[in-house]
Amino acid sequence: MNKKSFLIVLILLSVILASGCTGSEDSFSEESDNIESNEDSGSGSRGGEADVLYQVSTIDALLQGVYDGVLPLAELETHGDFGIGTFDGLEGEMLALDGNYYQIKTDGIAYPVSGEMTTPFATVTYFEADENFRLEEPANLTELEAFLDLNLPSENLFYAIRVDGNFSYIKARSVPIQEKPYPKLADAVSTQSVFEFENISGTLVGFRAPEYVKGVNVPGYHLHFITADRNAGGHVLDLEMENGDAALDTTSAFFMELPASRDFYTVELGQDLQTDLEKVEK
Repeated sequence: MNKKSFLIVLILLSVILASGCTGSEDSFSEESDNIESNEDSGSGSRGGEADVLYQVSTIDALLQGVYDGVLPLAELETHGDFGIGTFDGLEGEMLALDGNYYQIKTDGIAYPVSGEMTTPFATVTYFEADENFRLEEPANLTELEAFLDLNLPSENLFYAIRVDGNFSYIKARSVPIQEKPYPKLADAVSTQSVFEFENISGTLVGFRAPEYVKGVNVPGYHLHFITADRNAGGHVLDLEMENGDAALDTTSAFFMELPASRDFYTVELGQDLQTDLEKVEK
């Protein structure tokens, strides 16, 4: 091969290699753009929060009397359409179902809430059932929880619980607004109003939290109730269920927002936690 031919071959090879590299870079660039585009499409969407349990404050802070509202309901509603909690000054029980938020006061009535109201403690999520079960046999609260436990994929995850059913009996409560200096929750519930419902249809709304979250949330089940007509309810203390349908939503992510308040900064947490929890559930 003469010099001229050799140079032509080298030029051709250079052109081919350059064009291949450019193609690879273009391909890589397109791939990166696609990845970024996919990430952007998921950011800020409800889909990104569907399996996130969003919580305001800790159950231990509530037990110790940290009752001042720190988050407006208008903001809480952007984190979920399903959940439970309470209100500023611990006035009543909060229940969110199908995107509607209610305040169940000491008269047992479920009132729609306004966005300006605030909460000192709440747990919400976007409810999307992962498991559904039909409950044909009568069950009390302990038996219902045991049945649900048998159907959990793991005891180490958080679950949103919804049970629509017919109840022969439900015992529920609501706590009145407290005055400062706030008492501990175990003392505040001594003035609670207790409601007893018989032969009624309605929905249990709540969560099951794993044992390792003591102090952060209530280990085990924490359930509120609202009647089928959405007019009454309360925090569940006991029940007798005839039949119904249960749905579990596994929440694989947990996000907690802590209060930026002097009361939360200075309260002594972790004191007599188990004893206080047992007192408030009576």
